[in-house]
Amino acid sequence: MTSTVQSFDVAIAMLRLGLFWLAVVLAVVFTIDWLVRTRRISPFSPIARFFRSAVDPLLVPIERRVVRVGGLPSSAPWWALVVVVVGGILLLELVGYVRGMTVELMSATAAGPTGIGRVLLQWTFLLLEVALIVRVIASWVNVSRFSRWVRWSFWLTEWMLRPLRRIIPPVAMFDLSPLIAWVLLSYILEPFVLSLLGR
Repeated sequence: MTSTVQSFDVAIAMLRLGLFWLAVVLAVVFTIDWLVRTRRISPFSPIARFFRSAVDPLLVPIERRVVRVGGLPSSAPWWALVVVVVGGILLLELVGYVRGMTVELMSATAAGPTGIGRVLLQWTFLLLEVALIVRVIASWVNVSRFSRWVRWSFWLTEWMLRPLRRIIPPVAMFDLSPLIAWVLLSYILEPFVLSLLGR
């Protein structure tokens, strides 16, 4: 078990270092591209020609989104850098989370079938709680329930929210059923089910 944990720790350290240097290199590249786009570097220079032919085509999807929301095309390199940094942070968090889950599963395996069942139940409740959060956020930002990004959360939670909606009416146009479902899952159902397995 310690060798697996050490392998994860080494991989996370290497990934962190690699992502840091990638962000540094891309910060330099995107800064030069911004200088070219804002004509602080002559558009006829070899550097400008290289960036227009090699870097700008890679930024086209981000540039389209920036323009679509009313931004300037020249700010696309900065938004690309934000995407890289946030993506790197999320990747590191995901790898750290997988490490934690692996350690938890290995400990549960050592505890036998009860430990494995306990971990699987905790993961099931966690998945339902995350689905509730995704669903609430999707309703705040007006994402369609049929969007491929949030459809899974509706599929996982509708079975418990539909009966709650029949009992609990909306309060001032706010649907309280996700909050009630969260409280029931986190503070009543999960502790009760896990207590049946024993501490």
